[in-house]
Amino acid sequence: MAIQVQALSPDLSVAPQLGPEAMAPVAEAGFKSVINNRPDFEGGPDQPTNASIEAAARAAGLTYAFLPVAPGHQTPEEVARFAELIATLPRPILAFCRSGTRSGKLFRAATGG
Repeated sequence: MAIQVQALSPDLSVAPQLGPEAMAPVAEAGFKSVINNRPDFEGGPDQPTNASIEAAARAAGLTYAFLPVAPGHQTPEEVARFAELIATLPRPILAFCRSGTRSGKLFRAATGG
């Protein structure tokens, strides 16, 4: 399975929605951590849940974090938490949401870039 990623820095990339089946390929691609920025069921009942993705990520040897963020607005607290995660999680990190845009906005807000 090919995963679509966009590198925003040497240590962080973003991707559109990932499911449990993507976690092993994410690990094989060299990522060490995953940040899920998509709230459960935002896309309806067919969207993979945080719990199912987390279980697959951990089984693949990845460090996993769940920071659900609404699509239109990121609070200062969410930006601060994202900054904390990217400062402390093993690198490289792959963050994802529905399209990757929200994760990219969080990254830019957290890093001033």
